[in-house]
Amino acid sequence: MRAFGTLLKNEIKLSIRDMNMVIFAICMPLVVLVILGCLYGTRPAFDGAAYSFVEQSFGALCAIAICASGLMGLPLVVADAREKQVLKRFRVTPASPALLLGVDLVMYALYCAASLLTLAVCAGLFWGARVRGSVLAFLGSWLLTMVSTLSIGLLVGGVAKNTKQAGVIASLLYFPMLVFSGTTLPLEVMPDAMQRVMRLFPLTQGIGLMKACFTGAPVDSPWLIIAVIAVVIVACLGAAVRWFRWE
Repeated sequence: MRAFGTLLKNEIKLSIRDMNMVIFAICMPLVVLVILGCLYGTRPAFDGAAYSFVEQSFGALCAIAICASGLMGLPLVVADAREKQVLKRFRVTPASPALLLGVDLVMYALYCAASLLTLAVCAGLFWGARVRGSVLAFLGSWLLTMVSTLSIGLLVGGVAKNTKQAGVIASLLYFPMLVFSGTTLPLEVMPDAMQRVMRLFPLTQGIGLMKACFTGAPVDSPWLIIAVIAVVIVACLGAAVRWFRWE
């Protein structure tokens, strides 16, 4: 645990100095929240809705940080350490792939948690947003969405040969999910064919769960969605450790 804590502290310091995740995982969702709040205020999401547009969008706002952390930040930081021979040096120490990947997983989970807390405080303070459904259910859906997305990022970073390859793969995952999974554009406004494709993404299902749990709206087959996301987590984490590249 001492080694884990030391590595985590050093990784957080390096990441904060870089500022990329501070901007994209914490500041960017907050900016989008302010824009939505200024445009819609406390107006209902639609005529007769028991919740506001900001409340309806809260899960998607959380997903902006999750997407940035899991699909851009995490793969690139692991691949960069490999390319700079940092992982090669760790190979001759007792550090295992699970330890190194676990440190990065926890670091980006902290970014997501910081974003969640910031959004919750600002949305509640300025626009009166509150959980209309179950707080525990929302936190559980947020946790599932976050871990599944981070696990995909770990897999990309764990097996990519270098930063360039990791960047290409991460971009191919990040931008479609950011735009089409419901994070920036509502899934309901997309054509039916595109909706069916986008529902294959764990992030899309996660956003749907968070939205339902936050607003108290019903969701179809919640346990099936949870089971699928759990399978993605186990498969990606196992593959990331199994085929981890030291150099």
